[in-house]
Amino acid sequence: MRILIYSYNYYPEPIGIAPLMTELAEGLVQRGHEVRVVTAMPNYPQRQIYEDYRGKFYLSEQRNGVLIQRSYVWIRPKPNLLDRLMLDASFVATSFVQAWRGWRPDVILLTAPPLPASVPAALLGLFRSCPVVVNLQDILPEAAIHVGLIRNKLMIRVFEFLEKFAYRMAHTISVITDGFVENLLGKNVPGDKIVCIPNWVDTDFIRPLPKEHNSFREEHGLQGKFVVLYSGNIALTQGLETVIQAAARLKDISEIEIVIVGEPGALQRLQRHCDRYQTENVKLLPFAPREKLPEMLAAADIGLIVQRHNVISFNMPSKTQVLLASGRPIIASVPAEGTAAKAVERSGGGILVPPENPGALAAAIRDLYANPAKAELLGKKGRIHAEEYYARPKALDQYEALFAAVVANPHGRINLSHPLQTEKAVAEMSVDL
Repeated sequence: MRILIYSYNYYPEPIGIAPLMTELAEGLVQRGHEVRVVTAMPNYPQRQIYEDYRGKFYLSEQRNGVLIQRSYVWIRPKPNLLDRLMLDASFVATSFVQAWRGWRPDVILLTAPPLPASVPAALLGLFRSCPVVVNLQDILPEAAIHVGLIRNKLMIRVFEFLEKFAYRMAHTISVITDGFVENLLGKNVPGDKIVCIPNWVDTDFIRPLPKEHNSFREEHGLQGKFVVLYSGNIALTQGLETVIQAAARLKDISEIEIVIVGEPGALQRLQRHCDRYQTENVKLLPFAPREKLPEMLAAADIGLIVQRHNVISFNMPSKTQVLLASGRPIIASVPAEGTAAKAVERSGGGILVPPENPGALAAAIRDLYANPAKAELLGKKGRIHAEEYYARPKALDQYEALFAAVVANPHGRINLSHPLQTEKAVAEMSVDL
């Protein structure tokens, strides 16, 4: 098949949806498909176009068999409302030119958000007579409203319209958790239009590695330390202040070191909290190249997932599968009713604590520090679960089957020859050691 992936984020961006779409595109090429990707100039998470891509309006390049067609976007490090509107508008306008160039796809996969990208994807599908599959990674504007990211009533109405438009124009909607399915059904999206394919992890790339002779530990002076690692986005939904406050409660154990890896601007804001609580047991480090990710994860004794209490229940951090695959125990400071909590609980690979509760988080860290056998068992269970349910070949099988079914029946509902994996199916199975 000829498959066009329409995704705002792609390689070389190190976190979020970019690694997933990169692995999907390259995996499909390895299986004999032609793939081109329409994307923005890389800018995340710094919110600045990467140096090698500045001064260019359009750029096409080949990487591992994938044709990548990039376009300029309006991006600012500290965006206001107008900047956010300009960002979405610029991607809609510039990306469509790139999408139109090149061969006619058999199927389009659009990642959302951003919701405005549904407009050029729909136009391309109409003009090129090919179906559009919407890959829903988050539900906007609902999630953004819930945490206060969007407050402007006009913007809310515009995004609600775009949400309905995206669901209506899509041939099929692929979602990453059953919580998304329930949300869409509640919005009268037909059930036979929805397919659940969980996000995946490359379990060959992310794998358990020894802590001894670990380059990340050596580089950052962490030898002999019990490392508690958070790596990823630092924004409204995370509430990393809780981790800093937990660190303040752990000062009496000199071996425990909290390591937070993120975007430099966000780390500067966290540094003020470190100064306030006088936490000398916290290291704030910038992102390293993605090829160093396995070593960084292997340097940890514990991996953290952190969310605020008001994060909407269906939010699912992509780091969940990555941490499970690393073979390290997880402490998830997340809402108990949320998708992230359910995923960690089903895996058997971690401990749940209430969100925004530094005392509970510190107690859980103390528990695993004092019980290395328990920590090791959690890590092993998590790794087995990741290999069983989140390995990339399974996701590739599912997307191949989905695309083949959509191409075979571009004007009707799909009928897959084998059932797709859902979180409910995962929940019915257990991992035993």
